[in-house]
Amino acid sequence: MLQVKNLNFSYGKTPVLNDLTFQVKPGEYLAVIGESGCGKSTLLKVLRGEYDLNKGSVFWKNNQILGPKHNLVIGYDFMKYVAQEFELEPYISVAENIGQHLSNFYKEKKKQRIAELLKVVELTFLSKTKVKLLSGGQKQRVALARALAKAPEILLLDEPFSHIDNFKKQSLRRNIFKYLKKNNISCIVATHDKEDVLGFADNLMVLNNNTIEAYNTPEHLYKKPETPLIASFFGEFNIIKDEVIYVHQLKVVEESSLKAIVKKSYFKGKHYLIEASLNGKIVFFENKENLKINALIYLEIIA
Repeated sequence: MLQVKNLNFSYGKTPVLNDLTFQVKPGEYLAVIGESGCGKSTLLKVLRGEYDLNKGSVFWKNNQILGPKHNLVIGYDFMKYVAQEFELEPYISVAENIGQHLSNFYKEKKKQRIAELLKVVELTFLSKTKVKLLSGGQKQRVALARALAKAPEILLLDEPFSHIDNFKKQSLRRNIFKYLKKNNISCIVATHDKEDVLGFADNLMVLNNNTIEAYNTPEHLYKKPETPLIASFFGEFNIIKDEVIYVHQLKVVEESSLKAIVKKSYFKGKHYLIEASLNGKIVFFENKENLKINALIYLEIIA
């Protein structure tokens, strides 16, 4: 497994990661979230061995992950990292990029491997197309397939679906995470998108103020958000009587102690997001029907 103990890292005198300790088992998916600049991408690079630690240690099984002071070539064969920049070869085809580091000694096996991964990332129809002609989302899918080509034991992904349009994003997520589970490949994903987490991640790490603010299952942190930062990752919320209340946990009733005035309405497809004034403070809640502006309503908090 991946074992991280008392990890400390800084850029010069600027601390970025402070005293991080966690582990990732074989086949486990750990999602890492936090506001921009909290150190998500830096953590992945440190785990890869791109930087030297100020303190602490990182091990994958019995292999210690060391930085450039100890290794002339950054990275390890058992670990693959997919950055947001992709680093593909633009003048060769999609298939050639995916199979770039596969041996030509077993040509038929290589061909089958490329075809398998093209199917996983849904790019079979573009196999012979040069990468320079692809969209950003298509390039991201090629980068994911290339990272999987040599069957790594652990995968580090930095915002892996950020460039992919909504028409493909859901099915691609399912394909990728199903493939990783099936092949017992560990995965650490830095993301800002709850859809990358819910339904897929085994554990969720929240980074804030250079350290781990929370570490638990996504279900636990969703149902019991310890801070507004955690709640904000999952969706719109309110603070009522010092409690975090998601918008779907407020409903309109005939009468209650929570009396509010409707200020604005936003159409969201299956429901309307209603903005209202409650005791002089703005709150939001979901409602199946639109409500008139300035209407007096009563709200109830539901579990």
